[in-house]
Amino acid sequence: MIMLRYRIVFSAFSLLLVASMPAWGQTSVIKRTPAQQPVTSKATRTKWKNKGNYYEGLARVEDFKGKYGYIDEKGKLVIPCIWEEVSDFSEGLARVRDKTFKEGFIDKSGKLVIPCIWNFAFHFSEGLALVKDNQGKYGFIDRTGKLVLPCEYDYADSFREGLARVNKNFRSGYIDKNGSVIIPLKWRSAYDMREGLACVEGDNGKCGFIDKTGKLVIPCVWSKIYHTSGYYFSEGLAPVKDENGKWGFIDKAGIVVVPCQYKEAGHFYNGRAKVKDENGKESFIDKSGNTIK
Repeated sequence: MIMLRYRIVFSAFSLLLVASMPAWGQTSVIKRTPAQQPVTSKATRTKWKNKGNYYEGLARVEDFKGKYGYIDEKGKLVIPCIWEEVSDFSEGLARVRDKTFKEGFIDKSGKLVIPCIWNFAFHFSEGLALVKDNQGKYGFIDRTGKLVLPCEYDYADSFREGLARVNKNFRSGYIDKNGSVIIPLKWRSAYDMREGLACVEGDNGKCGFIDKTGKLVIPCVWSKIYHTSGYYFSEGLAPVKDENGKWGFIDKAGIVVVPCQYKEAGHFYNGRAKVKDENGKESFIDKSGNTIK
């Protein structure tokens, strides 16, 4: 009788033990799961307050102390964040500013190759960089930092297509890399040369186009000529605004291809341009002015 009771108790204990095993296994899995999940560490979080686009293999970055440097395409910091301000690389050099608020240039190794002595500097273009001196005048330096065109202009733009727009006494014209005046400073305002043409404003306050010889090839009859991303004409057409405040499109001969009838107009891309009518309705047109549905 005693033996029977012992067997009953033992059997009950065994059943209880077996029944509890799945629960132990379940508990054990639950405890291990968190350790197997990916953990976000400081190393995987963003390191930069701001990051620019890549130019010539490097991107400018700003750290959380407000200093700037550069990373390569693998994200490795290759130029320490020690500068107050920097620009993108162009022709192997980048503009930097130090604590004196003067600007110079570094190469891709981070070496300061042109001292920070300029009040302002712009990126290198066609081998020269626009700089501004202590008197507020503009000139050009070469890649060694030598001032090759004196700081004598009230304003100037970078060289493009061999010419740079310069301004003196509220008149604009163009010089070559020797400093020779190629197009007289007679325009109220002027813009970069693009594809052999530059937009200029005449004394009548209207805009037109000159070629690289200074010849007026499209008369100054437009209230405004839209240019963005560094170009006027896109796919052979340029948006222009007439004296009534309406926008249309001209070709490089100055011929109106799409009549001026829109409140707004943008450049052509892949054969179509976005326009907006007087009611604010947006649509796309083709190069003949037909609405694309």
